Amino acid sequence: MRSYCRGWPAVFDRAQGSHMYDEDGHTYLDFFAGAGSLNYGHNNPVLKRALIDYIERDGVTHGLDMSTTAKRAFLESFQNNILRPRDLPYKVMFPGPTGTNAVEAALKLARKVKGRESIVSFTNAFHGMSLGSLAVTGNAFKRAGAGIPLVHGTPMPFDNYFDGTVEDFLWFERLLEDQGSGLNKPAAVIVETVQGEGGINVARPEWLRALAELCERQDMLLIVDDIQMGCGRTGAFFSFEEAGITPDIVTVSKSISGYGMPMSLTLFKPELDIWEPGEHNGTFRGNNPAFVTAAATLDTYWADGQMEKQTLARGEQVEQALRAICEEQSGVHFRGRGLVWGMEFEDKPRASAVCKRAFELGLLVETSGPESEVVKLLPALTISPEDLDEGLRTLARAVRETA
Repeated sequence: MRSYCRGWPAVFDRAQGSHMYDEDGHTYLDFFAGAGSLNYGHNNPVLKRALIDYIERDGVTHGLDMSTTAKRAFLESFQNNILRPRDLPYKVMFPGPTGTNAVEAALKLARKVKGRESIVSFTNAFHGMSLGSLAVTGNAFKRAGAGIPLVHGTPMPFDNYFDGTVEDFLWFERLLEDQGSGLNKPAAVIVETVQGEGGINVARPEWLRALAELCERQDMLLIVDDIQMGCGRTGAFFSFEEAGITPDIVTVSKSISGYGMPMSLTLFKPELDIWEPGEHNGTFRGNNPAFVTAAATLDTYWADGQMEKQTLARGEQVEQALRAICEEQSGVHFRGRGLVWGMEFEDKPRASAVCKRAFELGLLVETSGPESEVVKLLPALTISPEDLDEGLRTLARAVRETA
């Protein structure tokens, strides 16, 4: 079961901003950010103050789906800072504490609305570790852990899967229209605009627009899984904004609480709300302390539009550094958006070696991709230009020293 503690053999004791400290006094610059759950850094002082104040006044900690002042404050902040400025009509559902809870709710709702079982996903997708989410996940190692057949999911090629040699959606649409194809009519299509665990595969805006149009033509719902790439990771709050589409259903988790506390949302268009009361529930779907930090996050970082501009500026800084590394080193390629970037190594085991050496040098980075061939960079959105530059220099050194 253990994973990260194997790659980073240290006992961590404290964390602040973009730094973690182990019990032996070593300092590590964090380019991992809780797998994207700490977009605003460790123990962000603004969020910490809001949380401490709430706890000290004996605010409700656990309330299932009861109405609370903390929930109301979050919903008002989410509406005012995120949904209304983007003219997004979504209803907000609290399906449980984790990203896979949000995906399970999205899949159940799509099937309930359309009265169909099949869901289409994409090659190298990752949507969670529970059975429904695994059925639309591509990674063979993770799928094998289910121990039973994973059914009612059909994979299709992600953007640029054939290196531009095949017309977008040619295979998918042909199967949909051919009565002899054997493809059951899908209820929905689920997609990540940037595949994080799959290797930082970035979908082009035009590909996403074509997918949205295909779903509309074929009477399928479009689900965007924004669990890792939402909450500003790619620049805009939602990663699909750049493409100018409005998905039918959106899943959000990881950094929505802002403080690393468990929280997830399933957003959907109002006409899709055909749930019966209590039809999808859970004991921990109302994490009130997470509501408190989430509202503070939105009010602090998303009220004036500056967060997006800062993230894009930091992204340009990363892009320049990665370009320099790839120009210096053969067999290394990079890609990304905003503050999610990946370096792919043709010599696949080298990616793990780079991460190991980076740890020894005081930098936390992880691998991704189906064969762990990509070094993934997920620094906090609040990282200073100086810390970002230091981490990129350390990364460059790790790449050179593993050549």
